[in-house]
Amino acid sequence: MKNSTLAQRIAQFPLLEKLIALEETTWFNPRATTLAEGLPFVGLTRDDVAAAHARLRRFAPFLAKAFPETAASHGIIESEVVAIPAMQQRLAKETGIAVDGTLLLKKDSHLPISGSIKARGGIYEVLAHAEKLALAAGLLTLTDDYSRLLEPECQRFFSQHSIAVGSTGNLGLSIGIISARLGFKVTVHMSADAREWKKARLRSHGVKVVEYEQDYGVAVEQGRRAAADDPNCFFIDDENSRTLFLGYAVAGERLKAQFAAQGRIVDAAHPLFVYLPCGVGGGPGGVAFGLKLAFGDHVHCFFAEPTHSPCMLLGIYTGLHDNIAVQDLGIDNVTAADGLAVGRASGFVGRAMERLLDGCYTLSDESMYAMLGWLAQEEAICLEPSALAGMAGPLRIAASGRYDLRNATHLVWATGGGMVPDDEMAHYLAKAVG
Repeated sequence: MKNSTLAQRIAQFPLLEKLIALEETTWFNPRATTLAEGLPFVGLTRDDVAAAHARLRRFAPFLAKAFPETAASHGIIESEVVAIPAMQQRLAKETGIAVDGTLLLKKDSHLPISGSIKARGGIYEVLAHAEKLALAAGLLTLTDDYSRLLEPECQRFFSQHSIAVGSTGNLGLSIGIISARLGFKVTVHMSADAREWKKARLRSHGVKVVEYEQDYGVAVEQGRRAAADDPNCFFIDDENSRTLFLGYAVAGERLKAQFAAQGRIVDAAHPLFVYLPCGVGGGPGGVAFGLKLAFGDHVHCFFAEPTHSPCMLLGIYTGLHDNIAVQDLGIDNVTAADGLAVGRASGFVGRAMERLLDGCYTLSDESMYAMLGWLAQEEAICLEPSALAGMAGPLRIAASGRYDLRNATHLVWATGGGMVPDDEMAHYLAKAVG
């Protein structure tokens, strides 16, 4: 972008100046509206989410047998919600900002199979594709026990098909592991910022990993191009996939059930605030959509991004969505939060959710590392840096004074870290206290 054009953009959108300066920024969405008014713009319905729930129930017997770690939950991939009162006190001590209400952590960081939020959408999309192929081939009916997909006949059938995806790491892990277990040939196109241990784990499952020196956008584009040359290859498009989005959206009703079991109320007098780390947008967008369907206007969703990769804030704030990238502003898109290192947001997610989000905020890598250390010290919970992006949310909301938080529930969505190797986690913790 030429300097004159950039100057014009800044004049039109003054907040860009803070983004360019890499300042930690909080933006409240002036276009946020009710669920009733915003829902038509999503292009998906309650029935679509209900169908996703039903598909996951059909696949539960398969998952329980294919992945013994899901047997206790009968093949349902779900994470627990835990209170983190010591962390709530530590945040206040370190920042001088007291957060009224109750602080909870949603541990998608410890979801089975792939140890991140991507175990929702990524696995769901592969299962949906496998079901479609198996039904069309006469290998399966909707009333079958889906564990039969582990039989040699089905595995041989899937081996004639391939799956490809572009990823910064966690999405590739979830798709690679589940695709390989079904018998698909699978290729994950990974950007330079992807962690080495994630590449190694994929290869250990027989997944082909193609590496690029450039960022996420290049990995996706190259993956899409390679898949286009193979008629039997299905490309999973994190930027535009409605199926991925629906896999994440299932989280809403499940959280509602968890809250009911805990006796936790969400209504006008007891609002829920949810803070979601955001990369390209599919995961947080889908979860936020599901939460809105489950809790209506009593839930307030915020996306959290690194100061070096504020693509969703940039897209929604300007209304340009995927027609603008952080690099257009001279922002380098380099962050320790590898899962959030995305320069251009999903246009589909931005346009679908721009009326249902309360806002977005950015935070520095240093802030993420500091909170990573505090959480480990206070609650003995270890996450990867990107999963801490949500932890700044309660502080931003409390400092704004925009909401009555006396009876609020704050839910930080922990997106990854459950499968980080010990030596890698030790490195994170050393940076946190160093």
